[in-house]
Amino acid sequence: MRCPKCGSSQDKVIDSREAREGYAIRRRRECMNCGMRFTTYEEVEREALRVVKRNGAPEPFNREKLFGGIRKACEKRPVKLEDLERVVDEIATELEEEGYKEIPSSVIGAKVMRRLEEIDHVAYVRYASVYRQFEDVGAFIDEIKQLGTRGFRDQRQQELFP
Repeated sequence: MRCPKCGSSQDKVIDSREAREGYAIRRRRECMNCGMRFTTYEEVEREALRVVKRNGAPEPFNREKLFGGIRKACEKRPVKLEDLERVVDEIATELEEEGYKEIPSSVIGAKVMRRLEEIDHVAYVRYASVYRQFEDVGAFIDEIKQLGTRGFRDQRQQELFP
């Protein structure tokens, strides 16, 4: 690893811990040259999954892009960052277990929407507005009405009202 401050490749590992529910290792490092401490994450390299976009163009699956889209939908909402990381981990694991080599972006979008509906309805509607490309306000309102009839399935809600 190169130090982000001085660029030296001489460092030592100070601490290693399990991260992301065992799917990664978090390593705390110290640069031997300048003394700066920094954190790195180590993950199992997954087989190259390709996402087929709406226009038919394939691109490599990008965890950070998936996380960014979900995070944007949950912006200024009471959703924990850990919950978002868990969602991304679950979706990536599901895709891996399902054995896809290429996957339509619509399949990933549907998985994200299902999880966002369970976490936060506002985030779900935000994501749906981009994913489903609503053509007019009527389609948007219909989606919100349907969401209201399905009911709130937040697991935390069950804890509050047994």
